[in-house]
Amino acid sequence: MTASARRVLAALAVAALAAGACGGDDKAAPKSEEPTTTTAPPPPAAPGTGAPLTGLDSDPAKLGRPALIVKIDNAPKGRPQAGINQADIVVEEGVEGGITRFAAIFHSQDVAEVGPVRSARSTDIAIASELNRPLFAYSGANTAFQQLVDKAPLVNVGQNARPGAYFRKKGRPNTYNLWARMGELFAAAPQGAAPPPPLFTYRAPGEASAGEPAAGVKFEFRDKVVTAVEWRWDSVGGVWRRTQNGTEHVDDTGAPVTPRNVVIQFVDYKNTGQVDRSGAAVPEAQLIGQGEAWVFADGKIVKGKWIKSGAAEATKFVDAAGAPIKLTPGQTWLELPKPGTARLL
Repeated sequence: MTASARRVLAALAVAALAAGACGGDDKAAPKSEEPTTTTAPPPPAAPGTGAPLTGLDSDPAKLGRPALIVKIDNAPKGRPQAGINQADIVVEEGVEGGITRFAAIFHSQDVAEVGPVRSARSTDIAIASELNRPLFAYSGANTAFQQLVDKAPLVNVGQNARPGAYFRKKGRPNTYNLWARMGELFAAAPQGAAPPPPLFTYRAPGEASAGEPAAGVKFEFRDKVVTAVEWRWDSVGGVWRRTQNGTEHVDDTGAPVTPRNVVIQFVDYKNTGQVDRSGAAVPEAQLIGQGEAWVFADGKIVKGKWIKSGAAEATKFVDAAGAPIKLTPGQTWLELPKPGTARLL
């Protein structure tokens, strides 16, 4: 064998040894280096494709993770809340006695802490069912509702399941002082957890908005008490500003609540047969079927309807011609009042 041939064989042997050394233990390798399997999470969306729950460009590393729903209190003692301005979507649902709570849905943005975290309701199951097995953070539930959570298509990251992710916030009144660390909630996502599907349709850059000019809207959740909500268009900021019972709604940093879109999905509520500690009946929003919808975007309103034929199907919001109503890319608040409770300003 010539000297040249011996040098080639020696080089090949060294390369083979180096390749073997890089193999290592699959469990110790970074996730990005693991072989693709049928249970691996899908790759994140490419830059520029838009986050599914906002339509905005986002960190590609976040787009492949699951959605996270956090139940947040909206009683007077629970305000101001932490995290509501970083959620992709905030759903306001009626609970007992005319009080409302928020199901804040996080995906494309993070915030260090979120709260005050409160208990689950049966309405939450319908919200979670269309989000592709989201993480669900809450502070507990009665026996009947806990059984629903256990059977639902979601990942339980509530206080009982992940107690280390929760803590009591100093300076806040008891019951309204439970906070969660968002990083620890997302870290609990199981192998194979996948991102949510888009819930809304968004306008393309430069595309004109549809609808009639609208200054705002007002509606109420009314029972033993009244939660009066008002949204007004801010043409300078290009956002909708929220007041509640006559007071500007701000988060715990003092920043006002100013989403790009407000979607009002008028729904009926049924009595679940459960009562709270005061004896008030606990309602459940009926989110399967169809009904009237008012969609506010870009200082305009489009009146149409919502349609949802099954639990796992994303709710469609369509205009009078049956075409999807397009939103402005950005945060959306989804309101769930009863029919006949709203009026334009």
